[in-house]
Amino acid sequence: MSAALQTPDLRSLSVPADGRQSPIALAVSTGVRRLLAGHGFASVTELTLASGRRADVVGLGADGCVWIVEVKSCTADFRADAKWPDYAAFCDAFFFAVPTGFRTEILPEDIGLIVADGFGAAILRDPPEHRLSGPRRKAVTLRFAHAAANRHHALVDPAGVRGWMD
Repeated sequence: MSAALQTPDLRSLSVPADGRQSPIALAVSTGVRRLLAGHGFASVTELTLASGRRADVVGLGADGCVWIVEVKSCTADFRADAKWPDYAAFCDAFFFAVPTGFRTEILPEDIGLIVADGFGAAILRDPPEHRLSGPRRKAVTLRFAHAAANRHHALVDPAGVRGWMD
């Protein structure tokens, strides 16, 4: 069989680290994604929204519900970030996710709260729910689907995906 017709061995694929997160933030993201999966959500990280902002973790539920989770690795990370309020317009529920030991009293009380590590996570505070409009939900869902499909394609066939953006 020619090399062009051979099926790649998917068991040997691994996701490369993108280098944007600190080890703590990467561990928190891993725990958050495991939590979301346990709640029946698919998730992607670093999803660029229509506003140009990049959400840390976006979860898409089987019912179309969209959650955005903003990872904060330390107090300085939270204090240096003024863009997080923009994410609420693109989700049904917005959370902060922080590592164990984070001083959670500095976080706004009207935002959901998740504590996570590299093995799992727990929701400590539910956020208020604000349902997305139909057109906005469709736009976020399509952006999510395109990003997830393109990332999967890039893993399976790195030479076959060129020039796509999240």
